[in-house]
Amino acid sequence: MAYLVLIVAGLFEVVWALGLKSTEGFTRLVPSLVTGSAIVVSMVLLARASRTIPIGTAYATWVGIGVLGAAIGGAVMFDESMPPARVFFLVLLLVSIVGIKATSNG
Repeated sequence: MAYLVLIVAGLFEVVWALGLKSTEGFTRLVPSLVTGSAIVVSMVLLARASRTIPIGTAYATWVGIGVLGAAIGGAVMFDESMPPARVFFLVLLLVSIVGIKATSNG
């Protein structure tokens, strides 16, 4: 159950990371409220998951989900480039997250 909470926390991190662009420096009210809410939800869920998952594993997984989601979301939503080298390193990041999970004792 803790890993499900952690995955949801990571997804909320993706929401706020991508939402930052829409806030235009927190000058737009609705995107700013959505982004701020997603930050809070993401942190609360990360804290909850870290009750049972080792913090190093939880934080690395949370950040990794955020990085992967923001990179893919940026390419899809904002037409950011996705050259092969970037894809390669994102895949390495995914492999690292799986490896951290597989070798953790939580």
